[in-house]
Amino acid sequence: MARPKNEWATKVLTLVQVGNLPAAIAQIKVAPTVADVTRLQGLLAKLPSSPALQQLHKVVEEERALLAAPRLHRSP
Repeated sequence: MARPKNEWATKVLTLVQVGNLPAAIAQIKVAPTVADVTRLQGLLAKLPSSPALQQLHKVVEEERALLAAPRLHRSP
């Protein structure tokens, strides 16, 4: 059974909407793919701006850059 593509992003968005930003940041740091982080960025852009949300945007952008960068080594 195939999962919806944006399932992870909507779950993290729910964490942000209920105000649990530390849990959202922890989930962002273990994001499955760059595409998931990009989907989350799109969803976060629709939320009203706040200082905490601005900080979250920075975390999301940093994590997207890290996931998109080429790996320096392969895991065994």
